[in-house]
Amino acid sequence: MDDMKKRALEYHQLENKPGKLEVIASKPCVTSDDLSLAYSPGVAHPVLEIADNPSDVFKYTNKGNLVAVITNGTAILGLGDRGALASKPVMEGKGVLFKRFADIDVFDIELDTKDPKKIIDIVKTMEPTFGGVNLEDIGSPHCFEIEQTLIKECNIPVFHDDQHGTAIIATAGMMNAAEVQGKKLEDLKIVVNGAGAAGISCSKMFIAAGVKKENMLLLDSKGVIFEGRTERMTPEKVEFAAKTDKRTLADAVKDADVFMGLSVPDCLTADMLKSMAPKPIIFAMANPNPEIRPELAHATRDDIIMGTGRSDFPNQVNNVLGFPFIFRGALDVKASGISEGMKMAAALALAELTKQPVPDEVRTAYGRDFSFGKEYIVPKPFDPRVIEWEAVAVAKAACDEGLAEEPITDWDAYRATLRKRMEKHWK
Repeated sequence: MDDMKKRALEYHQLENKPGKLEVIASKPCVTSDDLSLAYSPGVAHPVLEIADNPSDVFKYTNKGNLVAVITNGTAILGLGDRGALASKPVMEGKGVLFKRFADIDVFDIELDTKDPKKIIDIVKTMEPTFGGVNLEDIGSPHCFEIEQTLIKECNIPVFHDDQHGTAIIATAGMMNAAEVQGKKLEDLKIVVNGAGAAGISCSKMFIAAGVKKENMLLLDSKGVIFEGRTERMTPEKVEFAAKTDKRTLADAVKDADVFMGLSVPDCLTADMLKSMAPKPIIFAMANPNPEIRPELAHATRDDIIMGTGRSDFPNQVNNVLGFPFIFRGALDVKASGISEGMKMAAALALAELTKQPVPDEVRTAYGRDFSFGKEYIVPKPFDPRVIEWEAVAVAKAACDEGLAEEPITDWDAYRATLRKRMEKHWK
């Protein structure tokens, strides 16, 4: 057994307490009087208050700080369809990150079905319990139908993190990488290798940020997605079908400025990298092994900016920079959804934060200094400022778009509450 496997398995069963989450009461229950308040007969009073005034549910229950992390296990990390049961460690891990980085409570829910309509019905039926829904590791193309239907039918934020989390962080990194490389977004020629949930969402967000659709080529396991192709096409792929005679990845990357990999290990060769435009940007996001190893990429060209999904290389494009803080901002204004404007606000906030001087806490956490440049184009997850920058940006966008049931007016006070809320997690 290799060292990582051994330590990971030990971690998950540490102290004979399997798993990573537990439920802890937030109110005392040590006396008979406490018991009478927590349950019968005292609990009848908030029940009646909520029945008369449904918005009181946020006053008397944890709904406003509770997110459902829901999956069916059909697209687990880089492991594929391993089923609902095997997905539970990942969903528990997601709960740990929600709590650690944004003080949001989570119930993880693993659904043993591949029927998108059944998933939609189950999640919609559970809406009264939660303040938001984070969909996770649900395979394409069903993930698109499930998310879009739930967004329309639910009055709480619904967010498929595999799509939008990756896209938000990648867009922040793309904007900064282009600036460092001296390139304009509207001039970038981009190749997206991998046309699943994350690849489609990244492509859409790049366009929203200023990239021209005609400058993009998407590929799946069958090659370039081109106009007239009929094999393994979905409505989402058809939207990005290009007028081109290029058919392979080697064809597509020639003279390209950006390679965005959301696919399989080692598919981008050194020769392909050599064929790209000057000062290329490489986001190789396959996990755990990227589309090209950073050591090989840097040995092949010295003018690249390289990002991966891994924490042991610079420029980790990590979803943990997104979902906790996006939900924090959305929950705090009781947003009815998470709009494209809220997602872009999150990306812009992350991009701008990267350009600010790094505080001592970050230097201490990582044992080194950072400054905006080729090896630092997105913030670090353990930067305590991320929650202020991103949650505030998301909450402001929700207020500006009329999606907030309880708009915030004193933003300085809100920042102060975020800092106070997170103090226990940063000690």
